[in-house]
Amino acid sequence: MLSLFKKKDMSAKKAATSGADRGILVFEHTGDVIRAEKILKKAGRPVQVMGPPPEIRTGCDLVIEFPLIEELDILRDLEAAGITPLSVVPVTAPLLEPVSLFQTTDYGDYLMVRAANMKITIEKKSRTIVNISGGGCPDVPFLADRMVGTPLDAAPRPRDLGSTLCGYALDLAYEEIHRQC
Repeated sequence: MLSLFKKKDMSAKKAATSGADRGILVFEHTGDVIRAEKILKKAGRPVQVMGPPPEIRTGCDLVIEFPLIEELDILRDLEAAGITPLSVVPVTAPLLEPVSLFQTTDYGDYLMVRAANMKITIEKKSRTIVNISGGGCPDVPFLADRMVGTPLDAAPRPRDLGSTLCGYALDLAYEEIHRQC
């Protein structure tokens, strides 16, 4: 009898994570995505910045994925902050799946995480940042200068140092490499 309940629980869990219950907020500018993410996370909303699927790509290389059940509250939060997405798209087909921004490469002694166009590499044993690369923004050399040679746990957050898309992408990579370590 218990196994029947487990099956129902598992199928309910599967339904809760299916594409039909998620949506994507599409914005015109990357700055809007960054501001929206900050506002929504501060409000406790379960959102995630992703790469847009090719079918809905606009001028911005980022979208925000969210649970559709929270659409009304999320749009109210954004409206109160003066941010309006170009569109809200339900994830109803595999082609509308957002793309992960992260790629991880394990080089044995080193681990590299790429987020969008920015990469951070650490030596696994010491957890020291050995390389910052990518992007074309003017703050990338500054970010690399401040972070390379520093243990991951003592390194400054890229978002606290930079103010460009590259700084934002590097901050995402920084969070992901922390999560993986």
